[in-house]
Amino acid sequence: MTGDHQTLALLLFSGFVAVTLGITTWVSRRRRGSVEEFYAGGRLFSPMENGFAIAGDYMSAASFLGVTGLIALYGYDGMLYVVGFLVAWLVVLFLVAELVRNCGRFTLADVVAARMSERPVRIAAGTSSVTVSVLYLVAQMVGAGSLVALLLGRTSGAAQDWAVIGVGALMVIYVSLGGMRATTWIQIVKAVLLLSGTIALTVLVLLRFHGDVDRLLLTAADRSGHGRAFLAPGLKYGGTWTARLDFISLGLALVLGTGGLPHILSRFYTVPTARAARRSAVWSIGLIGGFYLMTIVLGFGAAAVVGTDAVRGSNAAGNTAVPLLALDLGGGAGSTGGTVLFAVVAAVAFATILAVVAGITLASSASVAHDLYASLRRSRGKARSEVAVARWAAVGIGVVAIALGLLARDLNVAFLVGLAFAVAASANLPVLLYSLFWRGFTTRGAMWAVYGGLVPALGLVLLSPVVSGSPTSLFPDVDFQYFPLQNPGIVSIPLGFLAGWLGTITSEEVADEARYAETEVRSLTGAGAV
Repeated sequence: MTGDHQTLALLLFSGFVAVTLGITTWVSRRRRGSVEEFYAGGRLFSPMENGFAIAGDYMSAASFLGVTGLIALYGYDGMLYVVGFLVAWLVVLFLVAELVRNCGRFTLADVVAARMSERPVRIAAGTSSVTVSVLYLVAQMVGAGSLVALLLGRTSGAAQDWAVIGVGALMVIYVSLGGMRATTWIQIVKAVLLLSGTIALTVLVLLRFHGDVDRLLLTAADRSGHGRAFLAPGLKYGGTWTARLDFISLGLALVLGTGGLPHILSRFYTVPTARAARRSAVWSIGLIGGFYLMTIVLGFGAAAVVGTDAVRGSNAAGNTAVPLLALDLGGGAGSTGGTVLFAVVAAVAFATILAVVAGITLASSASVAHDLYASLRRSRGKARSEVAVARWAAVGIGVVAIALGLLARDLNVAFLVGLAFAVAASANLPVLLYSLFWRGFTTRGAMWAVYGGLVPALGLVLLSPVVSGSPTSLFPDVDFQYFPLQNPGIVSIPLGFLAGWLGTITSEEVADEARYAETEVRSLTGAGAV
């Protein structure tokens, strides 16, 4: 890329960083320092504000960069990610949002611990939540590295490494200083910027083809190198039975995983009532639905305008399809329009990554402090001590995410998020649904549900083509691949539900009917909710 691209994009990105750091500093001076303020922003956000924040949290680099890249590379099969992400919100709206807001306080473990032995359940749910959050963070780090590599002309791997480190450092600052309130406003600003940028690009793509969607699709098919097969199922997932099973596994993970994502669940605690939580979900569905419909246009637009070979040549995983599309739509390399549009899209993508990693880091540090630390320490200290632990946890999680992001920098970000969704659906969703809807559910059942989904999901990933045995693996030079699918959801999700059921029926513990009745009334009516 030219020096103009680099300079303008870096100036716009620096402007966003300055604004968000200003928000964080302002909030840190006004913060009361309470646990509720740090984890839930004082529960002061309106449904519309929280809806925009949820959308900002959910519309990640995996969506803006990864999904559009997969559509540009694989056409119809790449679009399946869009369907999964969008349908997942119906599960959240109808099964999770209001009930979680009524039963919990800050984290997923609050919901489960309401009717179980608190200590073992919190440790299990906290461990699972941190694992899911770290996997999700890695995807955002990889997206950051891909963007900087493109922005700086892919001069060296060092550019990607420093981008990952810089994003990690910023996310720690946002969380440790500003807590949930600063994170929420950063996500709101980012959602507005991302939606504005996506609308602008979508309009430009449609104008390029004079509003003729058929012509757009046919041109994309012609320039993809696959012909009409680009517009039909099977290019990525239909070649073999293994590929088909991988698609089913991915679909299950995407649809069921959202309801178990810690950073999404924690957003419902930032509003004052359960009704507000439900209205937040409705707002977010509208925003997210519109965004994902536009990503379909952008994905096929990248294939039609830039060309699949050019997208793959820039980044093998397709993560740079949108910036390349913006460059071409603006007039091409060297043009003023191309320079401006490329810089704007790059800056918006950076903003997307920063806002999402802040939300995920906050949710995971809350799990460490509120669930793991609070359960393992012997005596209860002051509330401030838990907040201090959360801040240090943000630092530790940031370091781990940076290290893994450096290791996985050549993988597609949407694919990495699919793994995080699979773990969330395998470990978090079963224990959450059983706790809310099964009267006889016990503490052993809760622990078995978490570990019975978490351990197989992680184990199958380690034994899959993701880690070894293929040129695109994390470790291509070794081969300990025994599980043929890239996404473990089709096996690990049923195992999580089965383990929870087995743990309950083999437990000698008798479920507490009174506590279940209290949980049921609270979840359905909001009576006694925080």
